[in-house]
Amino acid sequence: MNDDIQNDSPEESFADLLESYESGMSQDIRIGEKIRGKIISIGKDTIFMDTGTKIDGAVEKAELLDENGEFSYELGDELELYVTVMTENEIVLSKALSGQGGLNQLRDAQMEKIPVEGKVTATRKGGFDVEILKHRAFCPVSQLDISYIETPEDYVGQVYSFLITRFEENGRNIVVSRRELLQQQRDAEQKVIYDKLTLDSEWEGEVTRIMPFGAFVDIGAGVEGMVHVSELSWSRVETPGDAVQVGDHLRVKVIGLTPAEGKKQAKIALSVKQLEGNPWDDLEGKFKIGEVVEGKVSRSAKFGSFVEIAPGVDGLVHISELSYEKRVTNPEDIVKSGDIVSVLIKDIDYANRRISLSLRDAKGDPWVDFKNNYAAGQTITGTVEKRESFGIFIKLVPGVTGLLPHSKINQSQDRSALEKLKEGDTIPVMIEEIKPAERKVSLSAGDSAEEANWQTHAKSEGNVFGSLGEKLQQALREKEKNNS
Repeated sequence: MNDDIQNDSPEESFADLLESYESGMSQDIRIGEKIRGKIISIGKDTIFMDTGTKIDGAVEKAELLDENGEFSYELGDELELYVTVMTENEIVLSKALSGQGGLNQLRDAQMEKIPVEGKVTATRKGGFDVEILKHRAFCPVSQLDISYIETPEDYVGQVYSFLITRFEENGRNIVVSRRELLQQQRDAEQKVIYDKLTLDSEWEGEVTRIMPFGAFVDIGAGVEGMVHVSELSWSRVETPGDAVQVGDHLRVKVIGLTPAEGKKQAKIALSVKQLEGNPWDDLEGKFKIGEVVEGKVSRSAKFGSFVEIAPGVDGLVHISELSYEKRVTNPEDIVKSGDIVSVLIKDIDYANRRISLSLRDAKGDPWVDFKNNYAAGQTITGTVEKRESFGIFIKLVPGVTGLLPHSKINQSQDRSALEKLKEGDTIPVMIEEIKPAERKVSLSAGDSAEEANWQTHAKSEGNVFGSLGEKLQQALREKEKNNS
């Protein structure tokens, strides 16, 4: 009994080992398959990798050298390679078939979709001549790259990996494609990006296209997102081309994600300005009410013009605050987009993020100077601004206009001349009354001023002569009194 147990145990153990070995060998690995594994040994000429089976994979070290001929991998690094040979004793891995090969090897490569290394030797109608394993093949121009090829000559002499898509007439008609391999690589890279893509994540990208509504940015492997024109800058941007150009490198933030659905690709909304922070957040204390600052006119509307006084911070100059000198009906008659102007800060509403500005007050109120420099009874030369049925508006100084009423015109000695005045003509007038609070000046004609001055002078002289007469009469009376 004990002998039987001793004999059966080794047999069962060996059977288990054999089953385990065969199970490992039967894993789903086939010639032409692309597998990923870690480097477990680095020899002088050969690199060994863990294939996930009982047999390690081997790849020529020369295949893994970089452009400078250096081997930059270390133990534990992962590689993706193709299975080119698989037997009970070995698994040969490769980036692509290269060197020399017979027609059977080319046929196998086509059937198993194993990449082959080829050199572009010349351009021809519709594509390129490619040498693969010492045989000539043809690559259509649309299959050499993912992007549109503008200068085919740039590809001549270059070595790439290709897939054989057609093998006919015993190798006399071989067609290859590089595009499919590139697309496979791009799909893998895009999957990595989409797996990492989340709201508020930040990416480095390159501007690929500019449209009227925004700029498209490639954040890697052809994955594009769109930065709407309103998200390019806190400052107002009229057109995306004013802020960015194709080829510019930007840091962007993901602010919206719409998953892919059917044939529709995922939509990615990006922002540049949200990485910079809202300028309103630290604006408090930087400006004071009553302060005069310089800004740039960003746009105009029917009700006024917006002036940017700090990057991303616009204030409104209401249409009534544009000018003291004339009544404004269209803000663009005074300022235009892009103009640099001085404005006075009238009010700041941090809660609602609004700033009220004045263009006219920044220049000073002309009524203040006029009230201080002129008085009733003073004569001044003005310019006819416009005529109305009730009188003539006379511009006295920039920003101050007075009214010569029709009643005063009728009283004038030069009535006919006054009635012939045209816009732009100059005329002497006398200031009758100044009302600064109402911003009104009443005027009379220049001849009235001259008459008033003459009457004042005559009255003054009359008083002098009257006093002298009285003194003479008094002196005569005193003389007569003394004689008597």
